[in-house]
Amino acid sequence: MKMVITKDNKECCQQIELTAIVSGERIDLYISNNSELNRSRVQKLIKEGLVLVNDAPVKANYKMKAGDMIKIQIPPAEELTVEPEKIKLDIVYEDDDLIVINKQKGLVVHPAAGNYSGTLVNALLEHCGDSLSGINGVIRPGIVHRLDKDTSGVLVVAKNDLAHLSLAEQIKNKTVAREYLALIHGVISEPRGLIDAPIGRHTVHRKRMTVTEKGRPAVTHYQVLERFEQYTFIKAILETGRTHQIRVHLSYIGHGVVGDPIYGPRKIHFNLSGQLLHACKLGFIHPRNKIYQEFSSSLPDYFEQILAQLRGNEI
Repeated sequence: MKMVITKDNKECCQQIELTAIVSGERIDLYISNNSELNRSRVQKLIKEGLVLVNDAPVKANYKMKAGDMIKIQIPPAEELTVEPEKIKLDIVYEDDDLIVINKQKGLVVHPAAGNYSGTLVNALLEHCGDSLSGINGVIRPGIVHRLDKDTSGVLVVAKNDLAHLSLAEQIKNKTVAREYLALIHGVISEPRGLIDAPIGRHTVHRKRMTVTEKGRPAVTHYQVLERFEQYTFIKAILETGRTHQIRVHLSYIGHGVVGDPIYGPRKIHFNLSGQLLHACKLGFIHPRNKIYQEFSSSLPDYFEQILAQLRGNEI
């Protein structure tokens, strides 16, 4: 195998050349196994006609032949910028090191491909200026942990690297207190329970997570607060913090979160758009003064109204 990286014109800043030694392997697998490019990136380049075999474009399922000359053209990285925006923030606490936000339902935490505005990060850039940790780069400045778009409640943002590193370490060591309130489908008979099931990326639906033996360890504790005819109001306590953890775990035991469009039933309940899941408590040791601090957030009005309706007291 020969790998050569050369500078090219402005439209293609980098070119990789490979010479196949074996036959029979798919080209997308061959390239990902013999370069720093992952398979999805390779497939995208192939689709765009930027991968040539013997100077001709091929499909991702092309089977390699020994001696094939492969040229991969890699376009320059797109420079991303995230602009400050005036978006109303519900600030629970703020000092020189961190800011605690009570995030509203529907607000995305950080920008993603194709959506670089209207997020919490845009709002924080307007409010804090340059006073955000740069550890997570342009797209996620200051973001130590996140809440899903339609999950409301408290989260903390780091204003400097000292705070970011300290908070991240506490999350890693499972010393951050994180409690959530959720309305779930079905009635749980036991007063409390524990869900210990590893979570990983779904093999088919790549934007979804699932319980899988190949996943990372995930533990959720829950406690029943109220039972209704078809629903249960619970408190969930995170021991780990995997993507969509509470939603995946509750769905896994057959009690999906009400309103969850991904892991819950397809039928819409209470005319909801988004799940009834609220981060009600967040506790951690302050990065600078080393004093334990705890912050809480009351249920949003729409959540309270649904509970009142279930209790027979419509408001």
